[in-house]
Amino acid sequence: MRNYAKEMAIGFIPVLILFLQIFVGINMIPVLLFAGLIGGALYLVRSRGNLAAVGGERKGKPRPPAPLSFDEIGGQERAKQELIEALDFLVHEERITKFGIRPLKGILLAGPPGTGKTLLAKAAAHYTDSVYVAASGSEFVEMYVGVGASRIRDLFREARQKAAKADKKSAVVFIDEIDVIGGKRDGGQHKEYDQTLNQLLTEMDGIHTSEKPRILLIGATNRKEILDSALLRPGRFDRHITVDLPDKKGRDHILRIHARNKPLQEEVNLEKIAEESFGFSGAQLESVMNESAIYAMREESESISQRHLSMAIDKVMMGERTDREATKEERERVALHELGHAIMAELVRPGSVSQVALLPRGQALGYVRHNPQQDRYLYTRRFLEEQIMVALGGAAAEELFYGDRSTGSRGDFDQAMSIVRSMVESGLTELGITDSSMMTPDKWAIVNSSILDELMSRVKVMLSEQKEVFLRSLEVLKTEETLSGDRFRSLLGIDVTAGDPDGESKPA
Repeated sequence: MRNYAKEMAIGFIPVLILFLQIFVGINMIPVLLFAGLIGGALYLVRSRGNLAAVGGERKGKPRPPAPLSFDEIGGQERAKQELIEALDFLVHEERITKFGIRPLKGILLAGPPGTGKTLLAKAAAHYTDSVYVAASGSEFVEMYVGVGASRIRDLFREARQKAAKADKKSAVVFIDEIDVIGGKRDGGQHKEYDQTLNQLLTEMDGIHTSEKPRILLIGATNRKEILDSALLRPGRFDRHITVDLPDKKGRDHILRIHARNKPLQEEVNLEKIAEESFGFSGAQLESVMNESAIYAMREESESISQRHLSMAIDKVMMGERTDREATKEERERVALHELGHAIMAELVRPGSVSQVALLPRGQALGYVRHNPQQDRYLYTRRFLEEQIMVALGGAAAEELFYGDRSTGSRGDFDQAMSIVRSMVESGLTELGITDSSMMTPDKWAIVNSSILDELMSRVKVMLSEQKEVFLRSLEVLKTEETLSGDRFRSLLGIDVTAGDPDGESKPA
């Protein structure tokens, strides 16, 4: 019945308009325009109401983020212990009252990118049963003076309101990349930065111990040295916790955490992957597990194998395999270059080579992946000289077979000169203990030349005795493109029963 009446109205209205316009003489154009405007306005209002209703269904009850505990964060045992000890001041109020302890106002997490600083902040909020409010330092930087300071005030106000609404006793405010707004003030014209930092300092001073809900500020940075001293003093950031790259045990823990939801073959050895990923951050290790799953899916495999994990390490370290087509001469030169690195590595540190590959990855046309057995944090002069010799092995091999070098040695020379700089700054050269700022460019050139020329001469002598190994390995590498460490050592004739391997994959 309603549809019938609607159809009757639709048919009657045009007839009525024509009748009034033609027979009665009423000008209906203004009426039609006015009716059109009213109808359009009603349509827009109705459309927005429907969108708001749909948005309300989606946003009205946002799903709270899954709580993250400290047990789910691997590789940072010392940092977690320090952070938990600091957070206990918020959890056990009766104890701090008994001993007259002032609750901490701020905790600074400092360390390289990808080591888990944000995860630690989230776990801190869960551990203390606090509201978690996060922001990035770049969100407070604007070209208009005063906007950053206003956003700082809004951030702390939001934390207090959310804590009160959720009936929580405390709130954790996390500011990532805090060095953007907390850098040293130099008295220049950066008024916006100064006002933002001043407002942050004021808010931290205003975090009184008797205030409810209590606010704990956690800042994260990978450039602690540039932060303003007023921000680092006790009473603001009371604890400075270093979140460093994980060691072998930590890497193994992180890999196992990210392997929980992935189908691994029974023979997969994650401890070996932890050994091969020396210097990787937690984010890189997560990427290794993710890329290995992608490789397995790409091959339509039912599970992830050890080979997939090794390929993932290469990809994370040096990039995806490229489709560059090198000439026959270039491939042979690259193969000899990489064999020079590999032979020198085995001569100075037997058992260290994991794979020699004639495969283009990233910017490298070939690479040698080393297999460190243990993490090393202190280096002797002998060890650093051996590292330089391994780096120079590629250029020495090219000179040995071609009589000249190529541009492929540029990265190796940069690495070698960086090691020389470390030796000078550590007092491991004939210069003795010296201040690097007193070294002129000419003096640096003399030191580099004396050390590198001597080591290059030693490398050439050692490699010249291995020409047969070069030729045998070259044929295998040109045919199969990869040479495993064990097979390479059999060609080299080295019995690896003991050694001190260490290092990491370095592209040519």
